[in-house]
Amino acid sequence: MSIDELVRRARALAEGGTRRILGITGAPGAGKGTVADALLAELGSAAVLVPMDGFHLAEAELRRLGRRDRKGAPDTFDAAGYVALLRRIREQDSETVYAPEFHREVEESYSGSIAIDPATPLVITEGNYLLLDVPPWNQVRELLDESWFLAPDDDERLSRLIARHERYGRSRDEARRWVLRSDERNAEVVAPTRAHADLLVRGDPA
Repeated sequence: MSIDELVRRARALAEGGTRRILGITGAPGAGKGTVADALLAELGSAAVLVPMDGFHLAEAELRRLGRRDRKGAPDTFDAAGYVALLRRIREQDSETVYAPEFHREVEESYSGSIAIDPATPLVITEGNYLLLDVPPWNQVRELLDESWFLAPDDDERLSRLIARHERYGRSRDEARRWVLRSDERNAEVVAPTRAHADLLVRGDPA
């Protein structure tokens, strides 16, 4: 499926007359952020992006819980907080809602970074676990008007992941070890959730 087709599908949601939420999911490195950015570039003020990554637990909390070496796994996010925000976005039509944003360069989220204006018709959210069938993640699906699962070539996806970790300070060997130990374990968790998606996008949209 081409990016133009995805843009048309997203625009139809934005023009539906009421606020809609579009979820973009897939394994780590699937290109979720890239697709979301392409939609934003075409839809302009009709859409806003609220990534799931804003709900990463803080580094100090991950260390307290003994989960720092598994950062990115389902239990390293404030999933209940993410669900609550999506529900508030659906229900709020008179006030601006604020969402947190994850900054990979410092590995922390900043609260109140993303403003969702009540007049914005389409909210795009992207992340690994939007269709996960375990509580409280399983509440996300009912809050989405449409969900897309991205399924690129796995070799390309792994290359992107390794390159991403290198950009943020890991050596190539460290990046590869993290990807194969942590990211790919999470990818195995995500893979079955494609069955719940409204649209399966195979390959990288062009």
